[in-house]
Amino acid sequence: MTRIQCRCGAVEIAISVEPIAQMFCHCDDCQAVHGAAYAPESVYPAGAVEIVRGETLQWILKRNPRYMCARCGTKLFIDVLAARLRGVNGYLLPDGGFRPTYHMQCQFAVRPVVDDLPHYKSRSPQFGGPDEVVEW
Repeated sequence: MTRIQCRCGAVEIAISVEPIAQMFCHCDDCQAVHGAAYAPESVYPAGAVEIVRGETLQWILKRNPRYMCARCGTKLFIDVLAARLRGVNGYLLPDGGFRPTYHMQCQFAVRPVVDDLPHYKSRSPQFGGPDEVVEW
């Protein structure tokens, strides 16, 4: 079991399984929420990610509910309701706990990211998207 906390320590989350996927998401929703060009995301079955301490705030920007610490505002996770998944903020995982294997939603990319990972134009094939990649 992995336990993570928000930046101030008020919220603690328990993760009971290994991630289904870890990636960088470039979608316009993640860009707006995180104020960044892309967001690191570690994906788990929704029931495997549990808030064990602290208060959170929930909001929806465009599509799915997101949660943050009510005290410090740290972005914690997103619920992808249709797929019963939770995408945890990869920045919160312990050192070495975030090992991305691809980028997705690169059609919204602010700038090219050059690395050795695949860069899927939309959702990754793992989550029902096409196998189409962008070439920087």
